[in-house]
Amino acid sequence: MQLSLTQKIIIVTGGAKGIGLGIVKVLAEENAIPFIVGRNEKDNIKAVEELKAIGKEAHQVAADLTKPEDCKKAVEAVIAKFGRIDGLVNNAGVNDGVGLENGNYEDFAASLHKNLVHYYLMAQHALPYLKESKGAIVNIGSKTAETGQGGTSAYAASNGGRNALTREWAVELLKYSIRVNAVIVAECYTPLYETWINTFENKEEKLAAITKNIPLENRMTTAEEIANMVVFLLSEKSSHTTGQIIYVDGGYTHLDRSI
Repeated sequence: MQLSLTQKIIIVTGGAKGIGLGIVKVLAEENAIPFIVGRNEKDNIKAVEELKAIGKEAHQVAADLTKPEDCKKAVEAVIAKFGRIDGLVNNAGVNDGVGLENGNYEDFAASLHKNLVHYYLMAQHALPYLKESKGAIVNIGSKTAETGQGGTSAYAASNGGRNALTREWAVELLKYSIRVNAVIVAECYTPLYETWINTFENKEEKLAAITKNIPLENRMTTAEEIANMVVFLLSEKSSHTTGQIIYVDGGYTHLDRSI
């Protein structure tokens, strides 16, 4: 897309798989240098080696982002290697099914750490360096913040929080020319999504029932389509866009399902 991201250092949490990996690949195509932050070092290294095999640079650090000290450690690793940060993509999280009827306080609180608290901590630790670079933040969110899903109170609450933080940070960071936006995902066929589909006996029918309700072309959004929007929002091509919550979902969240 020629977005002038060459040699820009971009942190991507959860960048070894699924949507995160899609973002990392598009960043690499734009000649940025993605820095993967993920819990599983083997997965991180595999993603880095995959990019190196095609002549692209990427780096990784293993971190359990549910631990505040690991959030700090991850940012410190990036600074130790490059001395700067040009962008942050908060992406890591999991729809862990902590509901109201069958949930409990401990699981609810733990889910907030898995899905929301580290968004705040990663941004806070990266902020001094984003001030220097006038970098951008992109938060990945889910349609569940608006549509609900049932049986996933903690995940829905976390995504509502991600949207709120996006607009809050956009206001707070105006004085530093740091732009903050969110990209919202509805139905994207990631490895985690496939695992969920495989829990159904009639998985083909279940998948067909979902895709028929996606207005644009009755198909899943691809990780690359989400990544393209994320990378655009990280670039100077979106230089006057901030505080926006953008749905890359084929119209699933807002268009009339009878279309």
